[in-house]
Amino acid sequence: MHTIAIPDYILQRVMDRRGKVRLFETLDPARTALIVVDLQNGFMAPGQPAEIAYAREIVPNVNRIGAALRAAGGQVVYIQNTITDATQAEWCVWFDNFTKGDFKQRMITAFARGSFGHAIYPALDVVPGDWTVEKQRFGAFVEGSSTLHAQLLAKDIDTLIIVGTATNVCCESTARDAMMMNYKVVFVSDANACRTDEEHNATLGNILALFGDVQSTDEVIATIAAGTRLLQAAE
Repeated sequence: MHTIAIPDYILQRVMDRRGKVRLFETLDPARTALIVVDLQNGFMAPGQPAEIAYAREIVPNVNRIGAALRAAGGQVVYIQNTITDATQAEWCVWFDNFTKGDFKQRMITAFARGSFGHAIYPALDVVPGDWTVEKQRFGAFVEGSSTLHAQLLAKDIDTLIIVGTATNVCCESTARDAMMMNYKVVFVSDANACRTDEEHNATLGNILALFGDVQSTDEVIATIAAGTRLLQAAE
């Protein structure tokens, strides 16, 4: 598991700007979705081209959050990184310049529909009623990437809990765009994973300073419970 360390200067900057570190003490479960980003075999299984070993360690936390949110009436969404012929043509800047040779071909093969790498990691709890949504860019909200925004709007969801891999790539990209599309974002410190603590913590600092709340798994579950109690008290 990553060692979490948000720099003091980030925490001070947050306090100076908004007067508190925690943004969301409660949330409305019925208007909340857990966005599970790219926890697929291609990123998690040993020997796969984009393997991130830390991602295997966060699975119990992701499952705990999913169970808590489902029980409270929220939505769980599994995002699947997907590479098609159209992806390669429409995002050629990435495929032609940032990947090459054997690695490029292994990635294309791993994240093709129906492949072993494309499948959701089997230790994750996927239950009836959960959504699976394909995305074709790093972020799920950028134009042409996925249908996620339309699906969330149709269900009147306004709050997103972000977990998955890689912390500093697809998870951060999705979280940044979500906030700028007017979603409340909670980024889970111990349910996201990348290759190093340094990269992971840099993203936590970025998110906390400008794009969302950063909470641990235990804090997120407590926030869900607090929202449920608040709604029950209002009935």
